[in-house]
Amino acid sequence: MMQDRPWFASYPDGMPHEIDVEEYRSIVSALESTIDKYRDRPAYLNFGKILTYADLDRLSGQMASYLLHELKLKRGARVAVMMPNCLQFPISIFGILRAGLTVVNVNPLYTSRELHHQLQDSGAAALIVIDNFGDTAAQALPGTQVKHVVSTALGDMLGLPKGPLVNFVLRYLKKMVPDYEIDGAVRFRDALALGKGKSLPKLDIQPDDIAFLQYTGGTTGVAKGAMLTHRNLVANMQQASIWVGSKARPGEEYIITALPLYHIFALTANCLVFMKFGALNHLITNPRDMKGFVKELSKAPFTAITGVNTLFNGLLNTPGFDKVDFSRLRLTLGGGMAVQRAVAERWKQVTGATLVEAYGLTETSPAVCINPMNLADYNGSIGLPVPSTDCCLKDDDGNLVEGDENAVGELCVKGPQVMKGYWNRPDETAKVIDADGWLHTGDMARMDRQGFFYIVDRKKDMILVSGFNVYPNEVEDVLAGMPGVLEVAAVGVPDPHSGEVVKVFIVPKDPGLTVEQVKAFCRENLAGYKQPRHVEFRTELPKTNVGKILRKELRRQEEAAR
Repeated sequence: MMQDRPWFASYPDGMPHEIDVEEYRSIVSALESTIDKYRDRPAYLNFGKILTYADLDRLSGQMASYLLHELKLKRGARVAVMMPNCLQFPISIFGILRAGLTVVNVNPLYTSRELHHQLQDSGAAALIVIDNFGDTAAQALPGTQVKHVVSTALGDMLGLPKGPLVNFVLRYLKKMVPDYEIDGAVRFRDALALGKGKSLPKLDIQPDDIAFLQYTGGTTGVAKGAMLTHRNLVANMQQASIWVGSKARPGEEYIITALPLYHIFALTANCLVFMKFGALNHLITNPRDMKGFVKELSKAPFTAITGVNTLFNGLLNTPGFDKVDFSRLRLTLGGGMAVQRAVAERWKQVTGATLVEAYGLTETSPAVCINPMNLADYNGSIGLPVPSTDCCLKDDDGNLVEGDENAVGELCVKGPQVMKGYWNRPDETAKVIDADGWLHTGDMARMDRQGFFYIVDRKKDMILVSGFNVYPNEVEDVLAGMPGVLEVAAVGVPDPHSGEVVKVFIVPKDPGLTVEQVKAFCRENLAGYKQPRHVEFRTELPKTNVGKILRKELRRQEEAAR
């Protein structure tokens, strides 16, 4: 399988098989190249306020100087960043990287217990936090190595009069900012002022230096920090930018960034790939406010948007979305979870743009496979391995799975985007990266003769009904196409006769939807053993911070109920 790499034959015309990993030594040199080319172009937009690339250069330089000269942080020290999409985010992460330090991205929705674990595990020396989560930070800090805290309010970089107004509304009207106290915390704007005027040394950042500790596995156990080096992220930026480049117009792109930048998908796709294109990132701080999100979209001349299936589905079901001007939209990229056919087809119908599915993991920075940009319609595949990437399928004994295109095995990956390993966890690293250097993804897949890969499911999510494998994705895909169904998740539950049977959790679009209608629809579309024995209606499904449905949590709730 590996020798012929059948996917090359399906590559779009002119697509190179390899990327130039040496073009940039670090993310910082890629940033500097963009600043040189696009200095006066807008880089970030949030609440109507624009930062140009020149502003980003100046402000991230001030942050870097503050971290080096005021806090005296030494090369490689970890700095945690806990905030949603706002202007402070890019200033912080690029400042940290320019200072030769490592960014620890933190999900702001973490509890104090989860935050404490991540700060303690990473050994972070400093934390930059937005006031909305200051109370969580204050509870989490004791017992960690954090010596310095920089705090900020959401409106702090928005200027007058908008900034103070946003801060007033959030604190006093919406009550979204709790009172908290952290001794010695410095305000973000004060930190920038302290860094101003101090020279920023020219650091020789090495390709193998850790750029990000990107935590993963929080939904499957204790969160582990994937060590993503400058080389890993630069490589993935190169791989993805070459791949989507046919749709991009450097210096003219306007991308909607609704997925949080602390998540690996948006971090690489929106922040880095579109930085290379000199794009404007329009930051959506709270995409859960779908009405407000659609209002933002209606004013934005956007050319690209990334998202997960639940985000696209949510937009499609929000009044007014179909009235948005999609005339400039050239690229819609879906990842993070399986894109459902019903959602992809409706997206094409409403926007005129094909929803192109991609696949990746935190451990691969993240892109592994992306569908060709010239794809006419949704094809159910995760696409082709991107340049300089090898993929194969292995069985439980580590042997290559070969043969017909229906053969299923665990998807394994090799390439310059594969992480260095898990932070301080060589045992966990050895579980996922084998002796031959293959990263085992935990996803079961098949490959067709053209080299397109199809995820059949997570290894651990597979349901075994009387010895037959049932893949939840298939059941969910079928039900997502049923009129009256808004969202659906399928899990296996114990059964005395079959070992396991399928149970589905449905958020109905039609309040009159019945269990019998669901079962009748499944009888028409699924083999007997795949049909759900149990149907439960819910008002919402448990999700991760980026909107990925948590089957594990549904299984846990089932076990608790039993």
